[in-house]
Amino acid sequence: MNYPEVVVGAIIFNAQGEVLICKSTKYHTKYIIPGGHIELGESMEDALVREVKEETGLDVYDLKLISLKDSAESKEIDPHFIFIDYICRTDSTDITLNHELDSYAWISLDELDDYDLGSFVKHLLEELRDKDKPEFKTDIFYGF
Repeated sequence: MNYPEVVVGAIIFNAQGEVLICKSTKYHTKYIIPGGHIELGESMEDALVREVKEETGLDVYDLKLISLKDSAESKEIDPHFIFIDYICRTDSTDITLNHELDSYAWISLDELDDYDLGSFVKHLLEELRDKDKPEFKTDIFYGF
């Protein structure tokens, strides 16, 4: 029997309020956020910290769960993923990419339209950018 793949993703903010996006040929050269699969017996938070460190060399902290989504009906993403996304912070901007990522950029949320983002990442970052607008006020972003 087949099951969805459960993955964590990190929206990483640096001290200047910029977000890290990464390009990967694995995802059709679109910009995505760092993250990956949760290993058996590993907590979601531990998986996120491990994946970010492996992919970017960054240490992250202040993890806040902000989104749970699945790609069951997506024509863009195969296989079926369950995305567990966090906001987190880092004190460093020095990146060491591993083999999974090709390039990166630190961007402000106002620059989203300047980058070819994967649809799930684009939607999530747009929600963060627009969180102060009345139509986007939700408990999920409260206190960030």
